[in-house]
Amino acid sequence: MFIVTCQSNAVRAGCLVGFATQCGIEPPRYLVCLSIANRTYEIADSASGLAVHILTKKNEALAALFGQNTGDDIDKFEGVSWRPGVTGAPILTDCSTSFEGHVIAKIPFGDHVGFVLTPIEDLDADKSLDGRQLTLRDVKSFEPGHPA
Repeated sequence: MFIVTCQSNAVRAGCLVGFATQCGIEPPRYLVCLSIANRTYEIADSASGLAVHILTKKNEALAALFGQNTGDDIDKFEGVSWRPGVTGAPILTDCSTSFEGHVIAKIPFGDHVGFVLTPIEDLDADKSLDGRQLTLRDVKSFEPGHPA
């Protein structure tokens, strides 16, 4: 599982994501899919970049915050440690590993849109994952803030 964050026109957004993968080596590319029902998609659609945060079991509370709530109702970043990235995307500093990328393409996949990123900053190249990566099985009991 991942948390994807972005900012556009001074509005921050972020959500829990299950569909994300490397999709190119040379040049490096990464694909992140966002549900079109999600508020984060609305902000990401006009953002120049996204930040992708890889989650471990120690990030389960953060995953719950970004997965079970909607930015329509709360500011998910209030009380969360973060800093602005190169593109303005909030970088969650409590995550072991994250990177930021410029959006270079968008591909519709039905109820999701794939954002193709070209990484611009390996934010935590000197860090390894702190524990087992959080998986879909770990968050199955979450009630999503928006339907898929």
